[in-house]
Amino acid sequence: MSIELESQESTVALRFDWTVEELRDIHNLPLNELLFEAQRIHRMFHDPTKIQKCTLLSIKTGRCPENCGYCPQSAHHDAEVDDHGLLDVDGVLAAAKEAKEAGSSRFCMGASWRDAPKNDQFDQVLEMVRGVKDLGMEACCTLGMLTDDQAKDLAEAGLTSYNHNLDTSEEYYDKVVTTRSYQERLDTLQRVRESGVSLCTGGIIGMGESIDDRMSMLVTLAEHDPHPESVPINMLLAMPGTPMADLPPVDSFEMVRMIATARIAMPNSRVRFAAGRVELSHETQALCFMAGANSIFTGDKLLTTPNPDENQDEVLLSKCGLQGEA
Repeated sequence: MSIELESQESTVALRFDWTVEELRDIHNLPLNELLFEAQRIHRMFHDPTKIQKCTLLSIKTGRCPENCGYCPQSAHHDAEVDDHGLLDVDGVLAAAKEAKEAGSSRFCMGASWRDAPKNDQFDQVLEMVRGVKDLGMEACCTLGMLTDDQAKDLAEAGLTSYNHNLDTSEEYYDKVVTTRSYQERLDTLQRVRESGVSLCTGGIIGMGESIDDRMSMLVTLAEHDPHPESVPINMLLAMPGTPMADLPPVDSFEMVRMIATARIAMPNSRVRFAAGRVELSHETQALCFMAGANSIFTGDKLLTTPNPDENQDEVLLSKCGLQGEA
């Protein structure tokens, strides 16, 4: 059964001037009130029965010069990771085709670079982007920081979206990574926006940050006009060998509240329920969908961290009566 939804965007004014205090008050509402408001706004802008299924492939893994405290791919840490250089184009496109056959509409390619390279490897990535688009899928990349020309080249190749997460607030950023600045992240997002490629940018909760740090990150994301088309919300998976390996797990209700607040702050964005799902029950994941998450990564791995397998996700979505977007 399909449901026809009447668009009601005109009843909610998109805002680009949220404050930390305002979002903190929303985040801390009684849970029923928070979920009701998030679901009300979600239904104005999105079909509540549909979930975008995305697949993420690490096309170049490990030996990253950045020192992100959460990431096992960093060359600064002692985490075990299956290092490999850039995959060949045919292999990546075969994986994209398999993802499409499994129901994914977006194929995301991630490479562990600080800056996207200015050599034939970048040309290979452009070929991958063109191939994914030829399959009829959305193409997304996360390759590190970009120059103006690289952003334009990706746009011309047909890239749908570029992922470049802020991770956390500007105030807490140097507790997470010191090999790049927050402003460098914002500069790349601006280059992507100016190229005409949509933005995929979000963050991680559970790295020792405060609630206000989380709200500050959402404020920064919501200052973009238009809002980022995709906002991934990740829960830290503490990986052995990383500086954050011993941090306590995030309470599942914190993930629900973060997703709901992101949905209210950025009504028209896809809120992607990303890393951390493998640690959450089906009941908690259903609450996250009710809170406004309408995109997930499928497949048993997100770059180098575990993710629920396809069969588990099919069971989950069936229980919730949700369908993947065509």
